Amino acid sequence: MKELQKSDVLTFFACLADIMAQEKDHLIEMDALSGDGDLGFTMSKGFAAANECAKEAQDKDIGTLLFMAGRGMAAAVPSTMGTLMSSGLLGAGKALKGKETLCGEDFATFAMAYFEAVQKRGKANLGERTVLDSLKPAADKAQELVESGEEDWSELTKAVHEAALAGVEATRDMAPVHGKAYVHRNKLKGVPDQGAVVGALLYRAWKEALE
Repeated sequence: MKELQKSDVLTFFACLADIMAQEKDHLIEMDALSGDGDLGFTMSKGFAAANECAKEAQDKDIGTLLFMAGRGMAAAVPSTMGTLMSSGLLGAGKALKGKETLCGEDFATFAMAYFEAVQKRGKANLGERTVLDSLKPAADKAQELVESGEEDWSELTKAVHEAALAGVEATRDMAPVHGKAYVHRNKLKGVPDQGAVVGALLYRAWKEALE
């Protein structure tokens, strides 16, 4: 498996910013069912800021690049979801500090560190209908494939994205326990969680960047 370069990570951030812009209206519609309806604005603005900060990073250290992107996102969108997703970038950046290229094991580290940082910041648990329910299946699949010796980045990221999507589907049967979603829980039966959708979009960006 060839190692990812800084340029590949920059491509990921560019794809992520584009995807969040494309999905802004969809996320707004989903969020309106159980929240303020601002998720699309928050994610499109936040990941656009992350992309700009990543492009400005002069350091060859990919961990530093991820950390700077997370810090930029945190400043741009200090809302609940903005803080959670930026925390994921900050956590991944710390875990990959000193890395100038990324191997498969590093990608698995990114995925698990992202999940753990979001969980720590949000203090939620799996099965509570949150972004964690797509981030954790993705992280587990990444680890599983790396351990099995998967050598193709395209196949790896495709499978990880599919795992995240499966996590999104599973939220249709979950009852929310946090925030405004709890208040609107009766009308959310059979509807996927919008936060979990954001988690899957993160891995769609990795898939598209490395196709």
